[in-house]
Amino acid sequence: MSEHYFSQKPQTKSSPKTWYYQTNGKQYTFTSDIGVFSKREVDFGSRLLIEQFKEPTVPGDFLDLGCGYGPIGILVADRHPSRHMVMVDINERAVKLAAENARQNGVTNMTCLQSDKLAVVKNRTFAAVLTNPPIRAGKQVVHEMFTEAQQVIVQGGSLWVVIQKKQGAPSAKKKLEQLFATVETVAKRKGYYILRADKV
Repeated sequence: MSEHYFSQKPQTKSSPKTWYYQTNGKQYTFTSDIGVFSKREVDFGSRLLIEQFKEPTVPGDFLDLGCGYGPIGILVADRHPSRHMVMVDINERAVKLAAENARQNGVTNMTCLQSDKLAVVKNRTFAAVLTNPPIRAGKQVVHEMFTEAQQVIVQGGSLWVVIQKKQGAPSAKKKLEQLFATVETVAKRKGYYILRADKV
């Protein structure tokens, strides 16, 4: 049986891969592994989400939902040092990698937690939630993530989502429109959509 990156405890033998990623004149070092989404590079969708994200005007922490090895949370946290970034993932190996990647890049305004969707942070609130959701986990799981995110976002905060058109961007936008007052397609590039859902 094949193992997915949303497995809670990956059993595949570890084989880490480290590479450099340069953005905004700064070089970052990332390590990923088998059993974790995107092993050899910062994937295009995550890069586009990081590029398009705009800091909300309301105070509060940020959440990287389904953080994987951590590129979204780490890069956004590094750009917004006055905010605290919470990074969660169901995958034990991913959470350990995210914490190590934060350390090796000197990003300290963050916490990494293992969590099935938002289970361990459901009593907290966030000014922004960012997610590159686990499409292979299925539409129901992804839409549950949207619903749980809506419940923890403060008034004036936003949910930022990257999703490919062919992997359900139109249905994702419809679901977000049921949950949030306004939903905007911020960017479309190479089949990827950046959606921002605002809680007003």
